[in-house]
Amino acid sequence: MDIVRIENLLEPLLKQEGAELVDVHIGRDGHRPLITLYLDKPGGISLDDCAYLSERIGSLFDTSGLEEFERPYTLEVSSPGLDRVIKKEADFKKFTGKPAVIALKKARDGRHRYRGILRGLENGRVLLDAEDRLEEFALDEIAEARLDESSEALKGI
Repeated sequence: MDIVRIENLLEPLLKQEGAELVDVHIGRDGHRPLITLYLDKPGGISLDDCAYLSERIGSLFDTSGLEEFERPYTLEVSSPGLDRVIKKEADFKKFTGKPAVIALKKARDGRHRYRGILRGLENGRVLLDAEDRLEEFALDEIAEARLDESSEALKGI
C-alpha cells in the first residue's frame, strides 16, 4: 500500500471535516492489510469523531477505485495520543514549549535519543532544549520525534 496515495486521497475529506492526518501505519491483520490512521482536530478528537470519520473514510476508500482497496482490508481510526508523532515542519512549530523525545537515524556523540523541550524550528533545524543545552537537528537526521507529555521529569522545565 502506498501511504502517499492514501494521504492524498484523505486530504480533501479531512480538510472538509476540520481534521488533520497525523500519521499512517500500514501493517497486517491476519491475512489482510491493516491501515491505522491517527487523526486530530482543534480541541482534540473524540471517540465519536473517530467512529464518524472511520465510516466516512471507509466509504471513500471503498469507492476510490484504487487497487489498494479492491481486496479486504481493516481500517482503524485513532487519536494520536499523548505521545503523538511529530513529522511535519508545522508540528515542530505548533508544539514549541512541549516535552518531546527525538530519536536520530545515526548516533550523535554516542546517543540516538534526546529528551527535552521543543524550542521550535529555525532554518530547517529542530531545536530541543535537552539537559540545559540547546540541541539542533536537521529534519533528515530524525528517525522519529514524539511528544512526551507523560514525562514527569520534564513537567517543571
